[in-house]
Amino acid sequence: MPKHHQPIPVIGLPPDIGIMLFKITASSLRGLEDVQQSHRDSWHLLTLQMKGTTTMEVDFQKIVIKPSSVFYMHPNQVHRVISFKEAVFYSLIIDHKSLKPEYLKLLEDLTPVQPLKLNKETFTILSEIAAVCIKLYERKDAKLYASLLKDSCHTYIAAILSQYLAQANPTDAPSRFDIISKSFKSALEEHFTTIKSPKEYAQKLNISAPYLNECVRHTTGRSVSYQIQQRIILEAARLLYHSNKSVKEIAYALGFDDHSYFTRLFTKVTGMTPLEFRSKNLE
Repeated sequence: MPKHHQPIPVIGLPPDIGIMLFKITASSLRGLEDVQQSHRDSWHLLTLQMKGTTTMEVDFQKIVIKPSSVFYMHPNQVHRVISFKEAVFYSLIIDHKSLKPEYLKLLEDLTPVQPLKLNKETFTILSEIAAVCIKLYERKDAKLYASLLKDSCHTYIAAILSQYLAQANPTDAPSRFDIISKSFKSALEEHFTTIKSPKEYAQKLNISAPYLNECVRHTTGRSVSYQIQQRIILEAARLLYHSNKSVKEIAYALGFDDHSYFTRLFTKVTGMTPLEFRSKNLE
């Protein structure tokens, strides 16, 4: 764990490249020191774990990806690799522009997710699709290369999405509660630094505050106020760990005119003051 904090680094794709595919093995894991430091990516990452385990820290949560599992990472998530243990996996890296808009929306609605364990048949199908995508990726001189690559990758993404969606919504069609909760989640992600009131989110969605709270509590088990606080505290934790901003600067960046109120909120939610959190996580 680093002893000092710097702005959160972002690892980007080379210019004019929107898709990259790899089969990562133990021998190819050398020289990946950059991913062992906390960072964001400029791309969406989909990993299919074939063998061994990959252990990561994602927004202060430990994630262990085991064999026959798939895992999706959104560009907004701060993460680092803790360890690779005899790991073999496929990685698909794709930027916003290369994703179908409907797939982009579905992926954003899913975030954050845990690794998803696959049954034998599904794992075999995804492995075969990934292998085909890799072969097409390597055939850079093929006619219609860009179209072949993008279409094959979208097939792979759709297959992964279908598994996450089946887990999230095992019933046939999303309920009204599900639809409203997703709309709230999108609005929260866009406005959490400027809107702190459940009533204002309800107004944006053209529904009453009690009904919004009912929908969100039904789908998540938590209130709208809880979701708002958690999103603010997550961003505060990121900034406390990864930036040199003072507590007052972080409070203002998150939309709080009164930094002492921000400090009280952070302490109430996490059980420690912002400075205690920064000190504890930089030890």
